[in-house]
This record gives sequence, C-alpha cells and structure tokens, in this order.
Amino acid sequence: QLEKINQHKPPLQKLDKVIDWEMFREPIEEALYVEPKAPGGRPSYDKLMMFKIIILQKYYNLSDEQTEFQIKDRLSFMDFLNLELSDKIPDAKTIWFFKDQLCKKGLTEKLFDLFTVTLNSKGIIAKEGSMVDASFVDVPKQLNNREDNAIIKEGSVPISFAENKNKLAQKDTDARWTTKNNEKHFGYKNHINADKETKLINNYYLTNASTHDSVELENLVKEKDKILYADSAYRSKQIEKHLKEIKCTSKVHEKGYRNKPLTESQKKNNSDKSKIRGRIEHIFGFMTNSMNDALHLRQIGLQRIATTIGLVNLTYNLFRFEQLIRLKIV
Repeated sequence: QLEKINQHKPPLQKLDKVIDWEMFREPIEEALYVEPKAPGGRPSYDKLMMFKIIILQKYYNLSDEQTEFQIKDRLSFMDFLNLELSDKIPDAKTIWFFKDQLCKKGLTEKLFDLFTVTLNSKGIIAKEGSMVDASFVDVPKQLNNREDNAIIKEGSVPISFAENKNKLAQKDTDARWTTKNNEKHFGYKNHINADKETKLINNYYLTNASTHDSVELENLVKEKDKILYADSAYRSKQIEKHLKEIKCTSKVHEKGYRNKPLTESQKKNNSDKSKIRGRIEHIFGFMTNSMNDALHLRQIGLQRIATTIGLVNLTYNLFRFEQLIRLKIV
C-alpha cells in the first residue's frame, strides 16, 4: 500500500529525498539535552523525528491534536518519520512541549540560519539581488474593552490582566490592529528578504501588524545584499542613504507626489522593476495555498509567534529547495 502511495509522489517523500536532516540533529540535541534523573524509564522520542513532525505540521498547518491523529492515520506521514505501524506516536502534548522548548531555547532562528548557511556554502544563493516585502500574520482576535485596548496600544499591560495570571496567559498584548485596502488585520507582520533568483528566504524579522513595512528594512538588508528590489512603500531618503552606505544598488520603486506625478520614464522603470520584485509574492502565495494558510495562526504572544513564523519560513525554504533541485534550477 505504501508503494502505491509513493507512486503519487507525496510532497513529504519528495522533500525527504533531498534534505540531509542530520544537519539539524546536533544543534537540537545540544540545546534540548536534559540530564537523566534516574536509570530506567521510558526513553524520550528522537529529537530529530520531533523536528520533522513540526515541519510536517507547519506544511499542512495542523493543530497539535490533528498532527497526532494524521500521523496515526496516514501511511505517508509515518513513512516520512520512519515510523512503523507498531511504533508509539508522540501525542499532542508531547508535540506542544517540543515546540515550547524550541521557543524557550530560541532555537528556531538558529535552525533557520543553519540551513541558510548550508545553501550559501553550496553556492545556491548567489546574492546577485534581493527582494523585501512583508505579509500579515493573523492571530485570534482579542475581546477587550476600550480602556484595556487603549492601555495595550500604549505598550502597557492592563492591571486586570497583570493581577490574573490565567487571564494574562489568554491575552495577546503584543499584537496590534491595522487596516490595509479596507481590510482589518489583527496580529503581526512577517518581514522577509528573499533571493531574487531562487526565491529562497535569506532572513526575516517579525513585528506587530501596525509597523510600517519600511521600518525594518535596515534589519533585513545588509552589506552582503548587492541589489535591492522593493515596492514604493520602501522609498524614502533614509532608506536610500542606508543602501548607499552599504553599497547596495537601489531598485526600489519610485513614488509620485502631489503636483509631481511620475514621468513616463519613471513608470517604465517601475514596471521593469516589478517583473523581478513581484517574484516575492510567490513566496507568500506558497504559504497561503500550498501550506494551507500558514500565516493564519492559533498561537498568541510575540515570542511564540516569532518561533512559529521562523518555522514557517524554514519550512518554505526546505520545500523551495526541493523544488529547485527537482526542476534542476540550481
């Protein structure tokens, strides 16, 4: 039955053929090592397998309970995790605890950087041009009164939340409301810098949703970026100065102003830039379509969202790398 399933070339099996998962073992085991309290007892689950479970979970955007059930129910999932029918499957609480440890140890960013360094060492990311953009990360809406919302907007925690730890645990005081194109969003923003040729994410930064896209550009674009493509939201004197200082050629869209509209030449230049800059939209499109609305999250709080978004971005890079290899683009 498994052989028949694999004839359909499931995405996880295609991924498994090209990713050297062992590269992640040492940093995970080193960060999550716990001294055994006493001899005997049930051995813990293999940490690399647990990491693969999280990648599976992010690709299909599953809850912890659904992840447990789907692993038990689907042979292709078990095959990806090298599990037999007789093997014990990690339950939802174990999956949650592993993610919690990744969050507390700040391990997600290290694993993302590890894979990026590996890609750079193989010459897959040529760094001949970069693209930047941001996408909303929607989280569960909070039902607060106006007074509490006003306090949260000022960056403080309402006294009623602080005095009740259980209540505070259910409140997201880091997320913010914003409106774009008449659509309201509550949550955060995933700011990314991606390679223009391979569409692999070089680095990322998370902010609340009300932060303007351009604010985090200096955190995303460094000296190694030779050319930068971005829409007009990133056009300002400060950004152009920063790009000049790091010797990065600006391909940022030009803006039109009142009584000073864009010339035909500027419009044509923007159109040419769009042919490359638009490629970054494919990344967010993959997260929305192939990864089942991966930017709509169930978690709350900046720290947990940062961990989750790091895993989402890493999962995208893993699958994009598989695609590049399969299509012989690199």
